[in-house]
Amino acid sequence: MKVFKRVLKGILALALTAAVCSGLAVAGEGWQLYREAVETVSLADKVASIQEKDGYTEYEELPQVYVDAVVSVEDKRFFRHGGVDPIAICRALIHDIQAGAFVEGGSTITQQLAKNLYFSQEKELTRKAAEVFLAMDLERNYSKEEILELYVNSIYFGDGYYSVAEASEGYFGKEPEAMSDYESTLLAGIPNAPSVYAPTKNPDLAAQRQLQVVERMEACGYFSSEEAETVAETVAAQLAAAP
Repeated sequence: MKVFKRVLKGILALALTAAVCSGLAVAGEGWQLYREAVETVSLADKVASIQEKDGYTEYEELPQVYVDAVVSVEDKRFFRHGGVDPIAICRALIHDIQAGAFVEGGSTITQQLAKNLYFSQEKELTRKAAEVFLAMDLERNYSKEEILELYVNSIYFGDGYYSVAEASEGYFGKEPEAMSDYESTLLAGIPNAPSVYAPTKNPDLAAQRQLQVVERMEACGYFSSEEAETVAETVAAQLAAAP
């Protein structure tokens, strides 16, 4: 039994050492990828390319309900973390291990912006490490409001809309600042899977996703139960009125 325990400890020690070495190697490769990216095109230039888009929407022009909805479903600790959320990463890692595949990313809004600015959508460890370095770079140089502003001006909302302004105009015929609570919660749910949740494609699925957004907002304390119920009733009424 003593021999078995010594062998088991030795195996565990080797496994831990291998994991640490592998992690350091990925971090090193990620750092190199990050440095190559920002040296090719500076972060300031990438940010400027978004800010120069037609219809760029500033943070102050976003309805508070829309901001709260985005944070609730995408990154509930957004205003409290430094670009990377260890809690979300650990949760995602557990789910990935259980599934035996990449099923949950654990990426913050800042990391998603980093990916949109420089990297592919592939779930690859070296790219994820580079994404972390770039997220920390973003947090050092831009405020939370600026990061969220850049994010909603650069994500895809389906139907060919690549910013919150394009989506608001396209789906509702109005500027983002004029969106209602119903419209804000609908729009916040689309980027998770634009081809699925675009209301012009799948109104029933878009409504289901919108109700998930409303539930998350209530769970995060952005909506009271009465406010959540009011929006949910509007969702039901809109579905009932649809042809």
